[in-house]
Amino acid sequence: MISAFAGYHPTINFLYFTLIFLCSVFFMHPISLTISLVCAFSYSVILRGKSAVRFNLLYLLPMMIMAALINPAFNHEGATILTYLGNGNPLTLESITYGIATAVMLASVVCWFSCYNVIMTSDKFIYIFGRVIPVLSLVLSMAIRFVPKFKAQIKVVSNAQKCVGRDVSNGSILQRAKNGIKILSIMITWALEDAIETADSMKTRGYGLPGRTAFSIYHFDKRDKKAILIIGGTGLYVLLGAFFGGMYFRYFPSMKSVPITPFSISVFVAYLIFSILPIVIEIWEDRKWKQLQSKI
Repeated sequence: MISAFAGYHPTINFLYFTLIFLCSVFFMHPISLTISLVCAFSYSVILRGKSAVRFNLLYLLPMMIMAALINPAFNHEGATILTYLGNGNPLTLESITYGIATAVMLASVVCWFSCYNVIMTSDKFIYIFGRVIPVLSLVLSMAIRFVPKFKAQIKVVSNAQKCVGRDVSNGSILQRAKNGIKILSIMITWALEDAIETADSMKTRGYGLPGRTAFSIYHFDKRDKKAILIIGGTGLYVLLGAFFGGMYFRYFPSMKSVPITPFSISVFVAYLIFSILPIVIEIWEDRKWKQLQSKI
């Protein structure tokens, strides 16, 4: 799917994901965690379709269950004792709740990161940091795109080896192991050669030299100004609200939350607007596109 939010200026994309990552990690109130997970899951499905649903169910759900079970098994803090484990350690309501909250936080961060990989391409990252930290931005960009590129290349190599009967599915167990090592050796050689070719290519283009100019297709227009006002306004309000205790929630030694006041409600509403903004943009742009198509 072609993302509408990806069409905004790279600064807008990077600012949004930086803020949403920080909020998802540090805001541990159950309401903020729920908002973050629901919005992240929904946006990943909008961007990646069925593959996102498959990934979330096959990988994220077991990870959440594991994280939720591991915490109370090792963390025995909390004032509300439910029962005692076989080794004599208490099982507390606070440790269970904190384990669930941690699992939700990890899942939301992973979902947001999957959305980040779709929206923030390597050229956008280099556009933002290429002039400030050219070497580091190139290294980070290469690292981010290495995994999908490696997965695509290993499919090509595996199919080529399969055509000559040297795939990991051919022969005895020992022969399969040899074929797997052969494919791994090919991939390591390819990765090293690709890194050297990329470095030589960037060097010949004068990447990182002072005074070097670069072509860019990105322009900051009125739409970007409106977006940065909304993102900056809601993001700043949420951060200030959290600083003044609008999202306070304590898990240990006993659970305690911020009182429900107009101020705390406004902070959660601002966080919901901030988190759901890309989804609204995608739906709004898709609706506008369908209206234009209907007029043709």
